[in-house]
Amino acid sequence: MAHHNKEVIYGLYDDETDLMKAVKEAKEQHLEIMDVYTPFPVHGLDPILGLAESRLHIAGFVYGMIGTLTAFLGMTWVFTKDWPVIFGGKPYWSVPAFIPITFELTVLFSCVGMVITFYIVSGLGPGVTNDYLDPRITDDKFCIAFDKSEVEASAAESFLSKTGAEINHKVL
Repeated sequence: MAHHNKEVIYGLYDDETDLMKAVKEAKEQHLEIMDVYTPFPVHGLDPILGLAESRLHIAGFVYGMIGTLTAFLGMTWVFTKDWPVIFGGKPYWSVPAFIPITFELTVLFSCVGMVITFYIVSGLGPGVTNDYLDPRITDDKFCIAFDKSEVEASAAESFLSKTGAEINHKVL
């Protein structure tokens, strides 16, 4: 999500354990964290931030079921109505023969649907450019960001210096 015209105070940490301790401390001090940025997923960070579990797996299930129905109903129509051919003594409607293609279309629809859903929900896609706080966040730094309109600047700076962060400011 783009945060336009926001003044941000952020602190950079070298290690994810320092970041986790700082996030816990910020929550204890009731500081409103705008966002936390990491170069890789940090396990256990979501519950500390109070983030709900993603519902992407529900979308994946729905897309998978659409793929299953597409494959099964499509092959049923082809082999019983459109082009009924008896070969090898098999019946027109041979469900065991449908299983491999049904499985493959289930996986295909689920994967493609979840990728498209993720890109739409995340605001990503072709031609989209998003502001970023610091290029080192995608490499080896961990970041806690505070919005100046939601947190007093001196309190945020004091907190970040106390937790050993490198303090920076930026307007997004």
